[in-house]
Amino acid sequence: METQQKQQNTIEADATADTSFLGAAFREIFYSPMNLALLSIICFLVYKIVRDRCEGPGSRDSAQKPAEPQLPKLRRDFTIKELREYDGNQPDGRVLVAVNGNVYDVTKGKRFYGPGGPYATFAGRDASRNLATFSVVPNDKDEYDDLSDLNMMEMDSVRDWEMQFKEKYDFVGKLLRNGEQPTNYDNDSNDEDENIDGGSKKEN
Repeated sequence: METQQKQQNTIEADATADTSFLGAAFREIFYSPMNLALLSIICFLVYKIVRDRCEGPGSRDSAQKPAEPQLPKLRRDFTIKELREYDGNQPDGRVLVAVNGNVYDVTKGKRFYGPGGPYATFAGRDASRNLATFSVVPNDKDEYDDLSDLNMMEMDSVRDWEMQFKEKYDFVGKLLRNGEQPTNYDNDSNDEDENIDGGSKKEN
């Protein structure tokens, strides 16, 4: 009987100790502003992880931002003045950029070249000189820039950039020199490479 009483007292003492420990832990967490802040951050992070796993990748972005409509492909040549109209601020939001005599549709890179983007000053303009000189000052020249004053290293830089544009974006047409007549592109023509090569032949 005495042994049972001792065991009962031991169990009660352990329970009291556990309760006391938990109480102290809760007091430490909830009465310390620093610990409370850390607990809030941990709960928030756990919530985000669980929510992202439940929603799946990309579902939240697609719910918040509807996909932009696909624009029809454009195929034509442009004067400097005509190119200015495609800076992303027009209703269809199309963005065109000229590099080394060729015009590219960079609309899918609008976060870079569109309004508010880091390279928005290139939109609707000939960006060749900017890319050669690492400048984001807008090229507001109204005449065709033949780049004849650029040195060899700068022209190499322009050509490197042109290759990147050619790989990533759709070729639209040529940037016309003063008095040059536009090419009559038909829907079945496959002369893109010919026009790109032709527009790239500039002498220093």
